[in-house]
Amino acid sequence: MLPKAATPSVKPRPAAGFRPIGFSLLYAVLILVAALQLLPLVWLFFFSLKNNQEVFNLPPLSLPVQFRWENYQKVWEAGNINVYFFNSVWITLAATALTIMLGGLATFAITRMKWRLSSFVLGLFMVAIMIPVHSTLIQLFSMFNKAGLTDHPLSLILSYVAFNLPITIMIMLGFYYALPKEVEEAAIMDGCSIHRLFFQIVLPMTSSVIATTAIINMIYNWNEFIFVNTFISSDSLKTLTVGVQNFVGQYTTDWGSIGATLVISILPILVMFLFLSNQIMEGITAGSVKG
Repeated sequence: MLPKAATPSVKPRPAAGFRPIGFSLLYAVLILVAALQLLPLVWLFFFSLKNNQEVFNLPPLSLPVQFRWENYQKVWEAGNINVYFFNSVWITLAATALTIMLGGLATFAITRMKWRLSSFVLGLFMVAIMIPVHSTLIQLFSMFNKAGLTDHPLSLILSYVAFNLPITIMIMLGFYYALPKEVEEAAIMDGCSIHRLFFQIVLPMTSSVIATTAIINMIYNWNEFIFVNTFISSDSLKTLTVGVQNFVGQYTTDWGSIGATLVISILPILVMFLFLSNQIMEGITAGSVKG
């Protein structure tokens, strides 16, 4: 007589009624976390619409007695923020574009081209990540002073590119290693040159990681203070981070104007992040999976 086959044990499934409750609790926690993240922005917006008396006498999240929209007009016109804003925009965009282009070219050369010193050059870029910004200020100022680049926007752009290039290459490395080589081999078989291969094939395929590195570079360049405060002395060349100091006096400080300046300064980065959020998440995760 043949033995009976053992029947596999079936684990009881959780009751279907618990799933909506679990999702509801998860959504409630996420909404609470999102609200906590938004509280500083709400506080800053209310802060920008108050005068000094309301800032110190009213609770932080309370509405102003009178919405002082003139704070924004004051900082934009009388406070010279329009000039600082324009300087921040074009310097940030120029440095970010140059960093991404150089980072893409360097990463392509390290991951796709065979040459002796590729590993050594990659090691130099990785070591550069550990160099503190403050330890280079004196040397950079001396170098830019000899080259006639102090009080010149090019000193900021070159500094931003130099310090952002290592982290940009590090982010791009995983994505470039995951790119299928068959596409490039087919393009080369069709007679594609190395320059067309990079600009017309590889670069469009890396749009998601480009968006990721772009937002990281823009946040750093937009919020940078040390280089601007060290290399730039002309008021017409300053950026928003240094321009805020105009509203800090020796005896009085216009806190409402400072709040309005800070709101203006965070809006471009916030809008850019909202538009590129999907590409940023794709770029962060794509390089971690090969094939």
